Amino acid sequence: MTLQRLSTRLAEDGIPRIAFGGDYNPEQWDPAVWRDDVELMRAAGVNLVSVGIFSWALLEVEEGVFEFEWLDQVLDLLHSAGIRVDLANASASPPPWFSHAHPESLPVTRSGVRLGYGSRQAFCPSNPDYRRAAARLTRAIVERYAEHPAVVMWHVHNEYGCHNLPCYCEESGRAFQRWLEKKYRTVDALNRAWGTAFWSQHYTRFDQITPPRQSGASVNTGQVLDFARFSSDELLDCFRAEAEILRAGSSHPVTTNFMGFSMGLDKPIDYWAWSAEMDIVSNDHYLIADDPCGYQELAMTADFVRGLAGGSPWMLMEHSTSAVNWQPRNRAKAPGEMLRNTMQHVARGADAALFFQWRASESGTEKFHSAMVPHGGASTARWREVVELGRSLEAISEVVGSRVSGVSAAIIHDTDARWGNELSDHPSIDVDVIAETRRWHAGLGELGVIADIRRSVDDLSGYALVVVPSQYLMTQEGADNIRRFVENGGIVVVTYFSGIVDQDDHLHPGVYPGVFAKLLGVAIEEFFPLMRDEQVELTRFGPGRVFSEYGRLEGAEALASYASGATAGSPAITRNAVGSGTAYYVGTALQQPGIRAFLELLATEHAIATNPAASADVEIVERRSGARSWLFVINHGLSPVEVETDGIELLSGDEIDGRVTVPAGKVAVVRVTAS
Repeated sequence: MTLQRLSTRLAEDGIPRIAFGGDYNPEQWDPAVWRDDVELMRAAGVNLVSVGIFSWALLEVEEGVFEFEWLDQVLDLLHSAGIRVDLANASASPPPWFSHAHPESLPVTRSGVRLGYGSRQAFCPSNPDYRRAAARLTRAIVERYAEHPAVVMWHVHNEYGCHNLPCYCEESGRAFQRWLEKKYRTVDALNRAWGTAFWSQHYTRFDQITPPRQSGASVNTGQVLDFARFSSDELLDCFRAEAEILRAGSSHPVTTNFMGFSMGLDKPIDYWAWSAEMDIVSNDHYLIADDPCGYQELAMTADFVRGLAGGSPWMLMEHSTSAVNWQPRNRAKAPGEMLRNTMQHVARGADAALFFQWRASESGTEKFHSAMVPHGGASTARWREVVELGRSLEAISEVVGSRVSGVSAAIIHDTDARWGNELSDHPSIDVDVIAETRRWHAGLGELGVIADIRRSVDDLSGYALVVVPSQYLMTQEGADNIRRFVENGGIVVVTYFSGIVDQDDHLHPGVYPGVFAKLLGVAIEEFFPLMRDEQVELTRFGPGRVFSEYGRLEGAEALASYASGATAGSPAITRNAVGSGTAYYVGTALQQPGIRAFLELLATEHAIATNPAASADVEIVERRSGARSWLFVINHGLSPVEVETDGIELLSGDEIDGRVTVPAGKVAVVRVTAS
């Protein structure tokens, strides 16, 4: 089932609706509250709720003993109100009875400490007892509820990797050995890939290999990288096994909720590999309170999830109505911010907007996490905003099934490059691939250029511009794909510390930037990373931070050089004609004014379309389906903005003749009149 077909099922009249609702945890409440919940859901326009995500302990009260009666009542009550259910298989958190009976199922840290239970997701994904128990629970749930009229989709587990930290126990070690033997076939091949001649690390048998546990010095980086790949695959195997049971017993779509860019070596999940396993791609997103421009990170994440979905509509499974509980300082959202955040996701391809959670908890660690129904109930301003949001999403539901259009740029983000960037013993700890990606994504957004997030090996032929931000690890296949894109007329921008190593973390031969050196026409001889808060002046587009380099031109021309420090006179920003296209290199972390000026130069020289009404605070995104299109204008700023367009503004019903004015902090969604 596609997301559009699901959206149609959410409406009694068959007209597709944007999914609106959130995590519903009725087990936290007396049954007397359930009817109040349903009435409030109807008042807010809720049409979909996720149920049962953390209910294992109350569904299977002891091994093989299930108590479903309370869930029967909840689903029947929701169905009677016309509210559909995304039903979880509840495998995310084993109950205390299971962990007590199977203590070896609890995960072990890198330093060898076995963690206890008493929170959530406390299990080793390689543990056979956990896998058998999760399968038993999943089978019981699908057998009971596959035909329930309220259930329209399945929710497997919850936020894989969030608290499933990589497990270093003996069971994981044996699974890692099997994974390595399948990948490398021979120990000699593994020794070559890991470079074990260094530090006398040579192996003679696979059973000598352990997970990269804490040691007296830095652990072999090839081993760390492969363990991240293995850890992602082990969790994916868990998902596949449970999803297979659900699909065998039901025709409903299956999903699990991703977490955007919140994954690294400490939480290794390769979403590119995972997305192929999803019937519907889903994501959770939360703003970071001390980020004054968090909406820019939100936009970047939404574009990433759209890339994972292959451009198709996707599902926002969780976000927050206001503050969360898990940051050092949890800022509440200002009036109107929840609506703007939600519309950002929808503008960038989401056909669903759900929250964690429906009703604010009265106990537990998340009791200060905001919810659709706050502690103060329906008399609060937050509740009134929730109701307004429900009406707004209903007003724009005609966008369901449409796709983001006018995408002219792509930003490369390879999971291995992210993991590789986070390995130890690099020139600078300040080289942050996510921060560099955000700088360029924000720079494009300031000019109104919408960007997809793609992999280096994806088809890039439909884009005018491709940005490669600090992609430290780059395979030959990816580099060749980018080179062909440029030769065929494309424009590429590669930034510092890209193309340095291959898939095994071996340096590409020759000068830096390794596999990109010939494409870029530069030869970097030595890195000169900058110290904390240090910056380097450039002859143009400056200053730069984080990184500088000493090098020379090998066919390229310099657009800017370093004007201070040890690298003064060395090329900092270069341009190289390759085939029918052009390759640019940026050897330092430009700040936002410099990125904007540089991108404006590219837009002028290469006729890349921009939108003068867009800015750092104003997003302008179009969704299209056939001849119909909808223009989203989201104003995060303090001043009104005017955008040229004709049509009907759906939130107000106003007719727009030539220009729509969007006040500060507001949103407009215009059904554009076909020209």
